[in-house]
Amino acid sequence: MYRKLFVSFIFASCSVLTFAKSTPIEISKAQSQTLIEIVDTLSNKHYRTLKVNNELSEKYFNNLLDNLDPSKSFFLQADIDNFDRYRFKLDERLKDGDLAPGYKIYNTYRSRVEKRLEQVIQSLENSDQHFNFSVEETIDLDRDENGTWFKTAAEADQYWRKRIKSSALNLVLSDKTEAEAKETLLRRYKNQLKRLDQQDQQDVFELLINSLTEIYDPHTSYFSPRSEENFTINMSLSLEGIGAVLQTEDEFTKVVRIVTAGPADKQGELKAADRIISVGQGEKGEMVDVVGWRLDEVVSKIRGPKDSVVRLEIIPSEAANDAETKLITITRNKVKLEEQAAKKAVFEVDDGTGTMIKLGVIDVPAFYLDFEGYRRREPDYKSTTNDVRRLLRELQAENVDGVILDLRNNGGGSLTEATLLTDLFIDAGPVVQIRETNQEISRRNRSRHKAVYRGPLVVMINRLSASASEIFAGAIQDYQRGLIVGTQSFGKGTVQTLTKVHEGQLKITESKFYRVSGDSTQHRGVIPDISLPQMIDPSEVGESTYDTALEWDQIHPVRHDRYIDFSNLLPMLESQHAKRAQQDADLQYIVDQYSLAKSYREQTELTLNKERRLEEKKEREGELLALENKRRKAKGEAVLATYEDLKKEEPEEEDQFSGSQIDTEDDALLIESGHILADYIRTQEKQRTALSYKIWNFNQ
Repeated sequence: MYRKLFVSFIFASCSVLTFAKSTPIEISKAQSQTLIEIVDTLSNKHYRTLKVNNELSEKYFNNLLDNLDPSKSFFLQADIDNFDRYRFKLDERLKDGDLAPGYKIYNTYRSRVEKRLEQVIQSLENSDQHFNFSVEETIDLDRDENGTWFKTAAEADQYWRKRIKSSALNLVLSDKTEAEAKETLLRRYKNQLKRLDQQDQQDVFELLINSLTEIYDPHTSYFSPRSEENFTINMSLSLEGIGAVLQTEDEFTKVVRIVTAGPADKQGELKAADRIISVGQGEKGEMVDVVGWRLDEVVSKIRGPKDSVVRLEIIPSEAANDAETKLITITRNKVKLEEQAAKKAVFEVDDGTGTMIKLGVIDVPAFYLDFEGYRRREPDYKSTTNDVRRLLRELQAENVDGVILDLRNNGGGSLTEATLLTDLFIDAGPVVQIRETNQEISRRNRSRHKAVYRGPLVVMINRLSASASEIFAGAIQDYQRGLIVGTQSFGKGTVQTLTKVHEGQLKITESKFYRVSGDSTQHRGVIPDISLPQMIDPSEVGESTYDTALEWDQIHPVRHDRYIDFSNLLPMLESQHAKRAQQDADLQYIVDQYSLAKSYREQTELTLNKERRLEEKKEREGELLALENKRRKAKGEAVLATYEDLKKEEPEEEDQFSGSQIDTEDDALLIESGHILADYIRTQEKQRTALSYKIWNFNQ
């Protein structure tokens, strides 16, 4: 489950010897007024209507405890029993601007964390104490989801003993000595204690409020005056980044999405769902452990001057355990608009009869718009639609038989551009419906011109295709204008606005996207007509990973054209695809890799025995080598003798990546999409109803 960024604010630390016991934090009069405004705004303007009653009080109570102590490792059951008197009494207090129970819960939590971290630090500072990694014991990896509160301090102590031992073993297995591991952990927990001591009234108020806003939906959140100011400063600073969207999950900083054509995308190794555990500056700067850090502090470490180097130590998303880390070196830079521009390529595939089909592919990494050029009414201002229009004409001049529009990893952007891009492929008609909080439905986003391209079309999507990408793909699917292939999209179908409150700002979800069919893009996203092997686990990335995400639903459809009846065509296309997928070594490799990584993620306990962990590591390396050799044998290539040979085969960096080329040779999913399009074209020609010659209009 994703944790909102405020969760990272609760961990921190410095020297236990100079640390003074914290004084209880209470709400200010200004914050009380802010709370009243926030509750009123949520009740009247949020898309999800929730009554401020006992049911909301209980949800807030549970969510606050879950956000404060997700692993149930600080509070004891006695604390929870003591807090239970607030379970159904928070609603009336919220409306009155009273957060006293929330502060009592937080102050108790703070006291428990202080005590626990002091104990951990004292234990680590004991030079006579050593870890016994030869004992046969395990630690539970599923406490976030299935754990219960410890009934006694002894039970909690036993868990923390294993937790520290597990962290130390991870470091030892990452080539540190036991002394170095203890030193790293000592810095980590002192750091966490320091950060806890630094939490002030604003931080705690923001945490308590966001535990409330998260009940409404995961994209609604409160920014304290400091957070609001930091956001403004960060937006104006001449600092560069790596082009990655980050979020806190428990005590880790997790990669949510890689920005297309950004430094991380060009480097090629950082992926969605990877976790960042340390950050180093330059080629040789010290690697600073950032486990338990606030998200804004981690971001400040990663950002820096253009052309400077940052090194990230990560736990890859496919890692079997937290000991499997990887070091990535990225050169900071800005994400340039021209590098995010749509680009094209031409390639050929055999249609299965020996005839080569010439296809064009257009990669659309984002829905971008040069607002300044647009406002100045420049005739050739930079935009997704203008670029794709030009590329379509170039492909038509090259006499391609069909076009693939690649929206994989496209996180969205301008709604206007999503509408205008749809306009290139369909005649006049509605593109998306938007329902507001008051239930009014807007259908102003429409296609208004005749289609520029009327030929066979395939649209590729994956789990990282979101927002505007889903609006476009949903419209193409509803109009039956082309085939959607790939994997289920992200499912981000809501719109947020910023509202000023007495102190700070509230980002609130006020509307929701619906397709012309009446289906929402929220939560479920777009389901492809033909599924390709998935590379991203939908349980790790996507709207459905948020516990409080708005649900999928439907409204009335609107009248729209339908161009092709795919109902009879799809079974044949799916059958042909399935046959190829079983025989294609690269597609099977993707399936096998995903299956293996999923089996590691489903592991519920971890051994703390060093020898067993080394054996498990060797077994995993053997499994990875076997997968690669299976692929190589199927393709008639030489097999590798050892796992070390496999590591040597991996490219160290993708410095040659310029963002200007489309891989039409080694992209197995793109090639298979080409075969699907070729099957479609061949079938249409047999039936003499090729879309390039005729378009049918079926009014609903």
